Amino acid sequence: MNNEKQYFFDQPKNVKRILYLLYACCALLVALEFVIHRHVYHSWENLIGFYPIYGFVGCVILVLIARWMRTFLMRSEDYYDRNDDNDHDNHSEDAPGQHTRGGGADGTANKNIGDHNVDA
Repeated sequence: MNNEKQYFFDQPKNVKRILYLLYACCALLVALEFVIHRHVYHSWENLIGFYPIYGFVGCVILVLIARWMRTFLMRSEDYYDRNDDNDHDNHSEDAPGQHTRGGGADGTANKNIGDHNVDA
């Protein structure tokens, strides 16, 4: 006996129904393209399929820009976990015994997951 909960998209029949609904919506929108009168500002907006093509090209451009931005925005996998010697968590201007953010009472940083400083 299997006690796992069944979700809506676990059944292939439901996935096919959603896809058929999506295809029907697309067909309806294409059919409405010939029926609905649009108030256009530029002549190229009268082309059949202008808005889907415009949206597709816009998405492709966004993906290409994001890939380009990734080259200078991406950080290494251990960016937040590194323990550099230049790390200034232990401030020399703090008074002895004063709690610092991320550090213990002695000025050392907590290294273990789940360690918490609680001020009494």
